[in-house]
Amino acid sequence: MNQNTRKEIFRRLQAANPEPRTELEYGSIFQLLVAVILSAQATDRSVNLATRELFPTHGTPQALLALGEEGLAQAIRTIGLYKTKARNVIRTCELLLARHGGEVPDTREALEALPGVGRKTANVILNTAFRQPAMAVDTHIFRVANRTGLAPGKTVLAVERALLKRVPPEYLLDAHHWLILHGRYVCVARKPKCPQCGIRDLCEYKHKTPP
Repeated sequence: MNQNTRKEIFRRLQAANPEPRTELEYGSIFQLLVAVILSAQATDRSVNLATRELFPTHGTPQALLALGEEGLAQAIRTIGLYKTKARNVIRTCELLLARHGGEVPDTREALEALPGVGRKTANVILNTAFRQPAMAVDTHIFRVANRTGLAPGKTVLAVERALLKRVPPEYLLDAHHWLILHGRYVCVARKPKCPQCGIRDLCEYKHKTPP
């Protein structure tokens, strides 16, 4: 795929959704961090259902520490792996207060030092909260990048690096959101909705779904 085609893909995605946003609900960078930690192997919808009850009264590191690991586990018990996630969130709160004055750091190294925060989570925070050109590649973005020919790669890291290199600079800050939403609602795993796709003619997928 040439760069002109990539540019047209993102031009169309931007035209369809000029201000893309994460579907996770949050009121602060700290709440976004917690929501992203909770979203691992879970849907944004399930996370939002839990955090709508949690964040109004326990939306700060101090408040979550006061709630405690058991209390948090009960509050998020509808989310997969809730016990492990509760433990990681509580430990993260402790480290944020001890090392960063309760604030979420804006560097990859500091973020990845927090329990439950891997490369993908760090990329989400760096991009969404701090507007840095980071690319959080989940299963949706991995699929879209490979299926369309936009940035093929055999591993998540390979796709991440390819996207950072190949996405036109003017679209890079919002590319993560456009691609994840496209994969979530249009270029779905089992039967892509090719007839509804706004970039169908630019996509290199050889097995497009017929009208």
